[in-house]
Amino acid sequence: MHIEPVSCNSVMIRYEARIDETILDRVQQDYLRLKDIEGFREVVPSYASIWIEFDTARFTLESVRQKITVLLSPLKVRRSESHFDLHEIPVDYSQGIDLEHIAKFAQCSVEEVIQRHTERTYRIYAIGFMEGFAYLGTVDSRIAMPRLATPRTKVPKGAVAIANAQTAIYPQESAGGWNIVGVTDFDDFKLFKVGDKIRFIPVGRNVPITTKR
Repeated sequence: MHIEPVSCNSVMIRYEARIDETILDRVQQDYLRLKDIEGFREVVPSYASIWIEFDTARFTLESVRQKITVLLSPLKVRRSESHFDLHEIPVDYSQGIDLEHIAKFAQCSVEEVIQRHTERTYRIYAIGFMEGFAYLGTVDSRIAMPRLATPRTKVPKGAVAIANAQTAIYPQESAGGWNIVGVTDFDDFKLFKVGDKIRFIPVGRNVPITTKR
């Protein structure tokens, strides 16, 4: 862990830069220690970092660094599940317009792609890009297909998609280059927080629809 200035009133705490549940647990543990500190205006956790905006009337860059160092003095990382919620998301894989392309990439059947996507419980590593867009990891490496070379101009709200080692749900219609594996009618994205768990539950016919990309 190291602390670096971002601006005159903000710092970034950085951890080992990789997508890993142990690191995410450390980020969340430290976030819970920091989020209610008086003078910290905003504390935002992400994959392997925590961004803090502080009150310059109370802290300087050096004093905020010292405060964080004391608060986060080395302690054993505890895997606490109490503050993480599990969200079970119904997904209609019959609307997975990229399933066949992913199956070809993975050299397996469409049914196996669906199985590999649904058999894991994912963690929310970050929320960004648009409000409610949760970056989930990690996808089975066999189906971890790269983004589309040319992004679509329109991805429907509720599209469940894969890009490399991550999967996500589009909380609203937008442009996007992720590979669509299905669609959900889930619409309560404000419930999501970093560290939560997501499980995809297949519903409907689960037969892919082939359309133009």
